[in-house]
Amino acid sequence: MAEEKVGFFKRLVKGLSKTRDNIVAGFDSIFLGYEVIDDDFYEELEEILIMGDIGINATTSILENLKEKVEEQHIRRPVECKQLLISSIKDQMRVDSTEYEFENRKSVILVIGVNGVGKTTSVGKLAGMLKDQGKRVIMAAADTFRAAAGEQLTEWAHRAGVEIIGGQEGADPASVVYDAVAAAKARNADVLICDTAGRLHNKKNLMEELRKIYRILDKEYPEAYLETLVVLDGTTGQNALAQARQFAEVANVSGIILTKLDGTAKGGIAIAIQSELDIPVKYIGVGEKIDDLQKFDADAFVNALFGIEPEEDEGASGAEETSGEETETPKEEKKEENGGWTMFTWAADEDDENAYSEFNWPD
Repeated sequence: MAEEKVGFFKRLVKGLSKTRDNIVAGFDSIFLGYEVIDDDFYEELEEILIMGDIGINATTSILENLKEKVEEQHIRRPVECKQLLISSIKDQMRVDSTEYEFENRKSVILVIGVNGVGKTTSVGKLAGMLKDQGKRVIMAAADTFRAAAGEQLTEWAHRAGVEIIGGQEGADPASVVYDAVAAAKARNADVLICDTAGRLHNKKNLMEELRKIYRILDKEYPEAYLETLVVLDGTTGQNALAQARQFAEVANVSGIILTKLDGTAKGGIAIAIQSELDIPVKYIGVGEKIDDLQKFDADAFVNALFGIEPEEDEGASGAEETSGEETETPKEEKKEENGGWTMFTWAADEDDENAYSEFNWPD
């Protein structure tokens, strides 16, 4: 298990290379370039933190924490501040709850997010991860307003080897969730994952849509634990923080999936989200493979950001890594009709095609 954790740590280090180059290289030049700890030193640190998309509020808290530690420990040389800075960043990322309760009981996971953030891809990867844990998973294609969303999710169901419930394009998302709940109960599924729409440009419609879904779940599936995850695109930096804040206004958000961290210099946004919103980042995406979505560990993230190797006995992350190997099954397609819903059961497939919509941030 330690080797698996270290393996993911190395992938995380590689994925955060652009962010590390953007932030840590600047830190090193400051720690080595200044001879005394003064206002100029702290101003330089502040600029690098903000430029790394850690945000003004989180940066202020980190620097205040750092100044307290410097004073308490009577630090005089800037080079001695690096470990204190790392500790201050980790302190700011502490959140009240990081449990994955949906792994331990019958659950429904609602996944919301604007077009282009990798939401549907994340649903597919999460389904594959849970299936690898031995759970029976059903996916609901309830993002009925985005063109080709159903087809994309069906492909991910095919690859993950899980069942999917869908509806016609433009259908009421709540009706798809209703049919999916019926299927989950009939099939005795462990987890139902619902890919839902997230149209932030019209909060009223989004709020009403979520209310309808919540009412259905409360009435038809009260025994199921409910988790609401928001998917954010790490490459959008502070826009991702703004989206998380807006979604939290209309939904009971319990966690964040932060995607595309392997291709951005703005990975510091993970620090800002947990520091400012007190909403845990539960998963991060550091690649396009089905096993490149992994549980988030704040300490491991900061260590990877600074290139600090994990201790062999502790590993890089508190999260277990799945093997990512897909089960060989006959490549066939089955279709069943039952009570108005259509269920497709797909065999696992190793084809790796990803379709991302163009990201359009609402005015």
